Amino acid sequence: MNMKNGQKLKPANYRKMLESKAEEVRHSMSAQKAAQVVARLDVPSDEGDLSQQHHEEWIFLNRNTIDMKLLREIADALHRLDQDTYGICMECEEPISAKRLDAVPWARFCVTCQELIATRIAEGDMVEYQEADR
Repeated sequence: MNMKNGQKLKPANYRKMLESKAEEVRHSMSAQKAAQVVARLDVPSDEGDLSQQHHEEWIFLNRNTIDMKLLREIADALHRLDQDTYGICMECEEPISAKRLDAVPWARFCVTCQELIATRIAEGDMVEYQEADR
């Protein structure tokens, strides 16, 4: 995989980074789940405790949703590695900089396109991108 300024992407390095991040997220999710189960063992004694428990469950579900989305993005990036399309912006089809991939190895878009897409989502002109089922 060549970049336009002559630098080479090292797919094996990115695969290792992606797999490591996926494992870290999975581990975090199972630790959160275990903490939630332990918290449920403490039967709330009053409405204040119950309110706190609902709040903690809301935080857990919210974090879990974010983690699931990240795992999906990582799986999509691994799929792009398999398909030899990794490191190519899915919007403009130009190479994504190695600097961006080092920071966000699951990036689907170059910085310019990512900013344009974020603006369109914020303005309600576009729903968040979902990679097609394979």
